[in-house]
Amino acid sequence: MEMTRNVMRETTKGFSKYYNPKLSGELRLDTNTNVLGSNPAASKYLSEGKWDLNGYPNTYSDGLREALGELYDLEADNFIAGNGSDELLDVTFKTFTNWGDNSVVPVPSYSLYDYFVKCNGGKAIEVDLTEDFQLDVDAMVRQDAKVAIMPSPNNPTGNCFRTKDLEEILSRFEGIVVVDEAYGEYASDSMVRRVNEFDNLVVLRTFSKAYAMAALRVGYAVANRNLADMMMCVKIPYSLNMVSEGAAIAAVKDQDFIRRSVEMVNKERPVLDAGLRKLGFETFPSDSNFILARSPIDHDVLVKGLKERGVLIRDFGSKRRTENCVRTTIGTSEFNSFLLEKAEEVISECR
Repeated sequence: MEMTRNVMRETTKGFSKYYNPKLSGELRLDTNTNVLGSNPAASKYLSEGKWDLNGYPNTYSDGLREALGELYDLEADNFIAGNGSDELLDVTFKTFTNWGDNSVVPVPSYSLYDYFVKCNGGKAIEVDLTEDFQLDVDAMVRQDAKVAIMPSPNNPTGNCFRTKDLEEILSRFEGIVVVDEAYGEYASDSMVRRVNEFDNLVVLRTFSKAYAMAALRVGYAVANRNLADMMMCVKIPYSLNMVSEGAAIAAVKDQDFIRRSVEMVNKERPVLDAGLRKLGFETFPSDSNFILARSPIDHDVLVKGLKERGVLIRDFGSKRRTENCVRTTIGTSEFNSFLLEKAEEVISECR
């Protein structure tokens, strides 16, 4: 008997595989990782480390949670560590939603929110951002939903949401409010240190972006101790391996690398923005390490042309609210110059 998609869980039948380009040495400006390269403290730890591979890691990554508590002046029990912030997304929905519950997500935002909602048997209610890509607070809070989730800085638009809007949603929404700060190190405002002010706030963070440790898959959630304990009971024990945890602890203690990374982005962001506008792109304000821009030529032609010339950027041109838009990581001066040079070549061929 041939198996069809009818054997799949009802809410997952429409899924397709995630972005997975075939690589042949291209400059990767499509994943928003740190262009300065691997985290030096984590790399040093890995080069010197010796581990008992026969033993389990600490059940709940207590060492990393303690290090994060010291960094943010919170308690270890405010933190839940896991296998990338994607695991913590999954844990959030597993903890706070029942089968059939709704969650509310802004559009445009991170595409995997819908994935995790549906994986847990729910439905994602989409609420459009305003014309300047800010939250429509009234529309978000009036939805019949158990979880409201929003990334700030927002992916793919790059901008932070207004703190007053986040505060209003937290006060008016009768459910869990998740603020995903995957790019939080690049922003001036954060909700991490405010988790004890709100009964319903969960903040997500990752080591995959500014910390330059995407390969090791480390992420964490921050919440008041009551919510954190609920999530800890649901999270898979031992899900973060001891090697990644040790590297993350070393990285937390090297905040100089984070400062240098943020300074580089702050310096290069306006330069790249100006270069893109000079080529005819319409750029959007960014508080992160990437820029969303509307292409002066067909988005598909641009992305394919850049790939042929050895540069990968991310294509959002076929999605609602980001029509004909592309997203590029902010690189070093050298990387940005190469991107602009190759983009000019592609654009010139179309004129």
